[in-house]
Amino acid sequence: MNAKVAAAISFTFLASAAWADCDPEAGRKVFNKCSACHTLEPGVHLMGPSLHGVFGRQAGTADGFSYSEAMAEAGFAWDDGTMSAFLENPMQYLPGTTMPFAGLRKVAQRQALNCYLKGSAAGQ
Repeated sequence: MNAKVAAAISFTFLASAAWADCDPEAGRKVFNKCSACHTLEPGVHLMGPSLHGVFGRQAGTADGFSYSEAMAEAGFAWDDGTMSAFLENPMQYLPGTTMPFAGLRKVAQRQALNCYLKGSAAGQ
């Protein structure tokens, strides 16, 4: 077996294991901290953009929302890694962001939130 195939199998196994540990109910509870500023409804923006379809989307590109210059020019797509790193400390991860949130320090909370967002309409 070549190294690329082995790496792909390992990644698939690890991703499956991580999904098995996914707790959308815990993520829904964490999302309560977000719901004052964000919705999961497509195109419905509050103080922050709708998080519908956020995974895989380029940062700062939800139609109809006016982003900070820092977010509009961020140059990355939302995935487990970028979302987790951003939510740990938004202002440190992306200086100039206007998201007024201190962050989620607990890894388990960030993982649960990612799980919830991907499993809800937000991740589709």
